[in-house]
Amino acid sequence: MDLDIQCEEMSPSRWAELLTTMKSCKSIRLDDCNLSSSNCEDLSSIINTNPSLTELKLNNNELGDEGVEYLCKGLLTPSCSLQKLWLQNCNLTSASCETLRSVLSAQPSLTELHVGDNRLGTAGVKVLCQGIMNPSCKLQKLQLEYCELTADIVEALNAALQSKPTLKELSLSNNTLGDTAVKQLCQGLMEASCNLELLHLENCGITSDSCMEISAVLRNKSSLMDLSVGDNKIGDSGLALLCQGMMHPSCKIQKLWLWDCDLTSAGCKDLSRLITTKETLTEISLIDNNLRDSGMEMLCQALKDPKSKLQELWLRECGLTTACCKAVGSALSTNKHLKVLHIGENKLGDAGVELLCEGLMHPNCNIQSLWLGNCDLTAGCCATLATVMATKQCLTELDLSYNPLDDEGIRKICEALRKPSCNLQQLILYDVLWSSEVDDELRALEESKPEVKIIS
Repeated sequence: MDLDIQCEEMSPSRWAELLTTMKSCKSIRLDDCNLSSSNCEDLSSIINTNPSLTELKLNNNELGDEGVEYLCKGLLTPSCSLQKLWLQNCNLTSASCETLRSVLSAQPSLTELHVGDNRLGTAGVKVLCQGIMNPSCKLQKLQLEYCELTADIVEALNAALQSKPTLKELSLSNNTLGDTAVKQLCQGLMEASCNLELLHLENCGITSDSCMEISAVLRNKSSLMDLSVGDNKIGDSGLALLCQGMMHPSCKIQKLWLWDCDLTSAGCKDLSRLITTKETLTEISLIDNNLRDSGMEMLCQALKDPKSKLQELWLRECGLTTACCKAVGSALSTNKHLKVLHIGENKLGDAGVELLCEGLMHPNCNIQSLWLGNCDLTAGCCATLATVMATKQCLTELDLSYNPLDDEGIRKICEALRKPSCNLQQLILYDVLWSSEVDDELRALEESKPEVKIIS
């Protein structure tokens, strides 16, 4: 049994009721529930007495160091079987790290620790690394985003990486590391004992200067499948270096996030070559890069290549217009693998979406999720979108948010939703205005088709 509660104020009677339920839960989630250290004392008892509990999520609660100390008393008991612990944004400081170090050193069942959004600091995480290096520790995932880390943390992290071949995922995003520290980190990642599969370094002060070292890791570490370096100013020159590493036969990259990396259409030449060469690559995020229509057309040529196995492509806010939509439609009609296309916040217009829909209607197209929010769409394209919705049973998610569709457009969308052939499960309509009469129609539609979720 699982307990999944979010954003609920806990009265004493409600808490007492939940404690009874928790005694038999395998997973407990209590994010944003205004919990404090006093609740942690009760949770410690649950951890101690419920050997079936394997996952505990307590994100966004004011637990503090005192609360974590209570939790760790339960975690240190022999009967504890907890595998996953989430304590993001819980008002922790470096003082909690000594207690958590004891758990990491003594509790081999714990494989995931998420402590991002806490002011642990470099000194605190160095203490955590001591626990990770203990032979009893079997940690596989460590999340340290927004922990106020500096370049001084890398030596301790490298020691942990080298001593812990079980560690598969490391997230250091939103910490002030810089190129020098990232270069040093790459030395640790190159060690034979390191088996990291996921590395997230978003907003870490990286430039093209450290991309050669990251490229060497990609070239030499076939275990690394998920790399995110978004929100770093690597530019087209840095991207070219990364692509050199990913093009190597040893690289098995699957997921690549490059959002807001100062990329331009010039970088799309390297990306296109990567898409047509690296058949393991299934997901790319290029959000908030100024690729423009010329860059998009290069990407579309790559998507049409039979060797492309890309399944997800994120292109929100990339400076695209109607001019590239014929190429996108052509790629959609050719590529059988693409399942998710996020192309919102681009000035596609009704004419552009009409061209996209030509590709979407092709039998080869297998798109499941299509995001067209804030694309300057009106009711003029909704009849064509409605035809796609009623025809393409693979399409299960559609985002049309922030477009002035008005009553006329929403009614056309509703007509498609009512048809038995429409398989849409989620329709997202944030900040789309309609009348009270149309609102009644939407509510009635939700009642008649409960499998359809309309988010507005």
